[in-house]
Amino acid sequence: MPVLGVVPARLGSSRLPRKPLLSLAGEPLILWVVRRVAEAGVCDRLVVATDAREIVAVVERARFEAVLTCADHQSGTERVAEVVGSKSFSSYDVVLNVQGDEPLVAPAALHGAVARVRSGDPIGTAAGDLDRALAGDPNRVKVVTDARGRAVYFSRAPIPFDRDGARDVIYHQHVGVYAYTREALDRWIRLAPVPEERWEQLEQLRPLLHGIPIGVTLFPGPAAPGVDTADDLRYAEAQLRRQLREVSP
Repeated sequence: MPVLGVVPARLGSSRLPRKPLLSLAGEPLILWVVRRVAEAGVCDRLVVATDAREIVAVVERARFEAVLTCADHQSGTERVAEVVGSKSFSSYDVVLNVQGDEPLVAPAALHGAVARVRSGDPIGTAAGDLDRALAGDPNRVKVVTDARGRAVYFSRAPIPFDRDGARDVIYHQHVGVYAYTREALDRWIRLAPVPEERWEQLEQLRPLLHGIPIGVTLFPGPAAPGVDTADDLRYAEAQLRRQLREVSP
């Protein structure tokens, strides 16, 4: 089952304007994401899907592949679907969507999402450990899974809720990666929106609440946050510079 990796990257962002091109440890954010995915070795082909020629130019100068897509997509999933629907990518059975603001994404999350699809789930994703002290942060999306490892619900709220203060609640932070079969992706983008998706601003609630199973690989260790805020950008910068120092002679 060959895997096509797609990194959707939109130039406009309400919280961090021109986010994919922001400098992070000396290079544009989008290049950190693409290299991270490429180095994980999970994809047979990798492409950036974007609405901006500036991003295409940056990606291609770094010798990666980029595709210019429509500017009016409402989500990264729609952008990915446009790429997957072209004849150039018709031979790929599994699609891995890695959001363009995940420069620290764990390789275990990428491999885990694909593994869920290869084991029979129409959609696969991943989640890492989350310190209970951070559970109230709405920028850290939580997920609860059932006994089969499939998502029950995703929320920006702290779920499950520790009503009695038992302090032994385990939280899992969702990582912005999705693997799908071609059929599941096509069905996802044709579904009607659900109110919870708008309230939480979480697009994955649409297929989940329409009854499409989403398998979740739970990997050990914390899930690194994506870059949604200026604080996230500073955190990612510090982590990447630390990693660069560790590998430098």
